[in-house]
Amino acid sequence: MSETAETAETVSPTSSSQDLLGRYRESLLGVFGTPQRVLVRGSGAAVVDADGGEYLDLLAGIAVNALGHAHPRVTAAISEQAATLGHISNLFTSPPQIALAETLLRLAEAPAGSKAFFTNSGTESNEAAFKLARRHGGAERPRIIALENSFHGRTMGALAMTGKPAQREPFEPMPAGVEHVPAGDVEALRAAVDETVAAVVVEPIQGEAGVRELPDDYLTAVRAVTREAGALMIVDEVQTGVGRTGAWFASAGADPDAVTLAKGLGGGFPIGALITRGEEVSALLTAGQHGTTFGGNPMATAAALATIAGIEEEGLLEHVRSLGERAAAALAAVDGVAEVRGRGLLLGVELDADPETAPAAGLAPAVVAAALEAGFIINATGPTTLRLAPPLNIAEEQVLGFVEALPGLLAAAKENS
Repeated sequence: MSETAETAETVSPTSSSQDLLGRYRESLLGVFGTPQRVLVRGSGAAVVDADGGEYLDLLAGIAVNALGHAHPRVTAAISEQAATLGHISNLFTSPPQIALAETLLRLAEAPAGSKAFFTNSGTESNEAAFKLARRHGGAERPRIIALENSFHGRTMGALAMTGKPAQREPFEPMPAGVEHVPAGDVEALRAAVDETVAAVVVEPIQGEAGVRELPDDYLTAVRAVTREAGALMIVDEVQTGVGRTGAWFASAGADPDAVTLAKGLGGGFPIGALITRGEEVSALLTAGQHGTTFGGNPMATAAALATIAGIEEEGLLEHVRSLGERAAAALAAVDGVAEVRGRGLLLGVELDADPETAPAAGLAPAVVAAALEAGFIINATGPTTLRLAPPLNIAEEQVLGFVEALPGLLAAAKENS
């Protein structure tokens, strides 16, 4: 047997889940724990595991697969680009890279002088934003203000901005100067921001905190406060951007100085972006001050262009808005649901859990486990909070099928814990 054939056999998708998970534990770093399933293929909002089990994917790779799995437009774009030109480094550029930058600036309704920088992930986009803030602040403005319970990524700059002490503490000391204020508290924001602040960084909806949307007037207040103090307003749209909430940007109209994107941008292919708005902000990072080997490569940018074109041509922004409203209303009517939060197809379902009867690890993780057994993929962002972030083109009957199943899932979670 040739070396190529032997290698192919060792990673055969026909292996059982039990075998593959054992090999996973032996060969991969355990930062994710043991995966729940070994997935081998997907189509639309459906996926199949190594044992033939079928699931409705209501998480979409955590808000990544905007057009679902194996969308013909996206797979064709990647295949055609791979057969044409794959990687060139950023010593050169390519037509897809230029076209994507122009497209994002158009969708962002960015003013003259705005620019785009491409990365490979959300954390890299926020790391670039962190450096942008440092360049704006210099020694005179050493402070960056972020929000409590926020999540901006796991590299050191992005982690420093993340407002969850449990995630920061194992890696302290963090880069200096980052402070956190309560999310949505305008008075706390005003008290914190002065001429020593380089930037304020916010998520329009705090996804990892349980899909918690900021108050309607909060972004307006952030803009006013930062403008008065001469600080940048940076909006993290990694989870909320690219149509997830029914708009290209959840912060539309807030007029930020910079926006970060990733997740849904490539429809499953790794890509992120930093958009700098206006000439002054765009001039902060100059040649040699930041970079990336793979960011903005032809395959990633072709995938992103195909994803955006699919969202536009399939009319998915309106679909996301209308289906999101119907799904939220249907979920809120389920006995055992205390609250439904979010916008579009980024929804947090708060469960009405009795502390005396709830599972030790929390009701939401138990519901996630019961849902997986029943053929639904969701996740929990806390002991009582479920998160749904399905493909933007998911059918209404698929979402409502989960809603119909939820009472049984709640009962199974309580019974089996």
